Amino acid sequence: MDLIAGGTESSAVTVEWAISELLKKPEVIAKATEELDRVIGRGRWVTEKDIPQLPYVDAIVKETMRLHPVAPLLVPRLAREDATVAGYDIPAGTRVLVSVWSIGRDPALWESPEAFMPERFLGSKLDVKGQDYELLPFGSGRRMCPGYSLGLKVIQVSLANLLHGFTWSLPNGMTKEELNMEEIFGLSTPRKFPLEAVVKPKLPAHLYAEA
Repeated sequence: MDLIAGGTESSAVTVEWAISELLKKPEVIAKATEELDRVIGRGRWVTEKDIPQLPYVDAIVKETMRLHPVAPLLVPRLAREDATVAGYDIPAGTRVLVSVWSIGRDPALWESPEAFMPERFLGSKLDVKGQDYELLPFGSGRRMCPGYSLGLKVIQVSLANLLHGFTWSLPNGMTKEELNMEEIFGLSTPRKFPLEAVVKPKLPAHLYAEA
């Protein structure tokens, strides 16, 4: 139950950040919508089996996790033996904290690291499954998040259906420049202020009744 509860909260935070970034980039929403209409059509909802055919939606998820990892610091590690990393001596017994927030914004690893650019993942083999150290939202190794597979699927399908089933806009004439993107920096990094948006359905009415 703890695994499911934790995965639900972290997934919701990630989806909220994704929608926030997309509201500042309507051209990205347009590209995602085009992909969804082409692959899924307007007659049904997105399912888990559709995700491999939605590379642009998947790229949005990865880019969101790069900029907004739910846990900015991975679970602490303990050095079992003396080691040297990038010229730094790390004695055995040292507690090591890995900042995935900093890795995701490192200009030595990412072009325009502060920009939200899902296209950077199109055609890229970088994944979030712990094998690529540039992108570690779930950690890596034996202490990797045990619920990463469930959490990733929930994020992908939830975001895909929110984009597929609804149009999104900012409320009360707010401009994208006025959208506050401050985060709370702690054990997790949710938005400082909850996202407010105007949402309108765009699929046939019977699909919402069945959902």
